[in-house]
Amino acid sequence: MTSTTRALGALSALALTAALAGCNGGGEMKQAPDASPSPTLTTPTEPSSTTPAGATDLALAESETREDSVYPEVGDPLVDALSYDLDLDWDPVADTLTGQQTLVFRATADADQIPLDFNQDLKISALTVDGKDAQHTIDGYHLTVDAPITKGKRYTVELSYAGVPKPAPAPSERSDFATGVGWNITDEHETWTVQEPYGAFTWYAANDQPADKAFYDFSLTSPDAMQGVSNGVLTSSTKADGRTTNTWHLAEPASSYLVTVAFGDFQRTDLKSKSGVPIQIWTDPDGAALPGGLATTPDAIDWLEKYLGPYPFDTFGIVVVNNESGMETQTMVTLGDSEYSLSPAVVVHEAAHHWYGDTVSPADWSEVWMNEGMAMYLQGMWEAEQEGRTVVQKMDEWAAFETTLRDAAGPPADYDPKKFGDGNIYFGPALMWQELREKIGDTKFFEVLKEWPASQENGNADREEYWAWIEEKTGEELTSFFEDWLLGEQTPSR
Repeated sequence: MTSTTRALGALSALALTAALAGCNGGGEMKQAPDASPSPTLTTPTEPSSTTPAGATDLALAESETREDSVYPEVGDPLVDALSYDLDLDWDPVADTLTGQQTLVFRATADADQIPLDFNQDLKISALTVDGKDAQHTIDGYHLTVDAPITKGKRYTVELSYAGVPKPAPAPSERSDFATGVGWNITDEHETWTVQEPYGAFTWYAANDQPADKAFYDFSLTSPDAMQGVSNGVLTSSTKADGRTTNTWHLAEPASSYLVTVAFGDFQRTDLKSKSGVPIQIWTDPDGAALPGGLATTPDAIDWLEKYLGPYPFDTFGIVVVNNESGMETQTMVTLGDSEYSLSPAVVVHEAAHHWYGDTVSPADWSEVWMNEGMAMYLQGMWEAEQEGRTVVQKMDEWAAFETTLRDAAGPPADYDPKKFGDGNIYFGPALMWQELREKIGDTKFFEVLKEWPASQENGNADREEYWAWIEEKTGEELTSFFEDWLLGEQTPSR
């Protein structure tokens, strides 16, 4: 998720302009030489994924589930989701979503009922567990299925539902969260989703907690004037009876907050990084094929690979929607159509999350600093390079207001739950990484930077695991260093 100017309302406009990516000029990366627009949707002959749809080893999605310490009312450790198959049909005339869902999960304990997160605005017409009808109740955002389950066994839940999805209130004071989290409908009856720290339950039955990763397949149907865009590889696109169906396959497991679906009128542009990563950009056909800084996307991937190693997924993409934010939705970043959200610095930030946040995700929302701090630091490195300054100068600039952010929303790893996504989880951890870099030296620092996501591929971690790993790699005792920066009420001296 990108930090926005609206996220830091306590700061002056001048300080914001100096601090935030995309707002301070600093030059743009050059357009990739092979960045040729391809506005017409094409159907690929084969997905680029090494794991074709229908052949996924579900054991690769087994997770160590947990009750979230910050938002315990969402998600349940009893369920370990392994795969979601979502057949979604969007009717823009009635703003109605019709869904057919198949969820395969592993039970982590014996129980008489299956707890899931779901939207009471969507009415379930049928629900089965392993092919047998099951009674169920919905209370607020909680779906309870009456079916006994046994620890270690797998179950298949199938449900049919329809209704007008509504977003859930966001636990945040950021204005780009004002419409809520989850499924949003625009005035033009297009849709987009942003669901951090939760909100996937507004459009499908989910175990909506980040420690639980699963595979995803999507079949997205809408009128011909629209396209359905989602995560992973576009495996087919068919037209029939005035409607288009796009199918997508996500070959690596993802947390529910990293999933996206957008229905809209899009043009598609195909790019490729120098290392060969295929890139799709989906934008409004009435505007530029690559608005803002989107032409720099291949260069962003190339720049990040210098520091983080090979891009950890098969494909990368961006879908531009009618909001003001940015979200690192896995392999298909969701960006708002604002100048800031489309800036080259935000592209770098959201792409960086594919190493820090996507391939290795937080096991608990108290660890969101693991994602945002490193993405922000890498963004700062990139900004400094573009501006012809040192990263130390960039961090000095950010340090001028970091204390204000910490005072307003709490320490980065112990923040106010009602102020999710405030600047405290971005800038303090970014400063911390620079201090660690100076403490252990560039060689060790960049080894740690590159090796951590590779060692945790498609997994989750919490602070204890992360800190212990860094201490082992560096040979340094760093627990008090991390505690001071991440849990301290006061910003440590630099």
